[in-house]
Amino acid sequence: MHRKLLFILLFMFGAAQLSSGAVVTEINHFVIKENPFAQAQVAIVATDSAGAIREKVHGLYTFTINGFEQQLNFDGGTAFYRHKIVKSTFMYVRHQNESGSHSILFYVYKHGDKLSPVHISWVLLLLIPVGIILAGYLFKRFIIIAIVVLIVFFYFNHHNGLSIPAFFESIFDGLKHIFK
Repeated sequence: MHRKLLFILLFMFGAAQLSSGAVVTEINHFVIKENPFAQAQVAIVATDSAGAIREKVHGLYTFTINGFEQQLNFDGGTAFYRHKIVKSTFMYVRHQNESGSHSILFYVYKHGDKLSPVHISWVLLLLIPVGIILAGYLFKRFIIIAIVVLIVFFYFNHHNGLSIPAFFESIFDGLKHIFK
């Protein structure tokens, strides 16, 4: 008799937990898009691995955006980042959950009143400086030009909000996910 009563109580408790929405949906993939409801703001959209919006994502999730921790409220798979973007900038967005950390680097290009987020691959971040160094090494006459171009490259990144630690962190996160 006691076993039946215990089984019924556990069943009811489990059903109550499921109906109350206690199941948390993990965000493993996300993208940045222009916020259609506010000018000069972006939205973070939870997606699946194919890029489709995961509309079942609801609630508060913690993201780190350019080194600052933000609590974003997702509704229907979309959360709005309420900070205005006044000029083109890099956005390094990171989210950590039970399955690990997920980070993506975007360059948000502002032209007029429009924002165009572009995903920047860690491979591209690695290949550009390595290519410049390799070209300077192969053509010894152009070593000074290669050094100047490398300095301009890092200055452009820093001036648009991509710090040197975030630059290397993006590359190391990409390498880490290769070996997983």
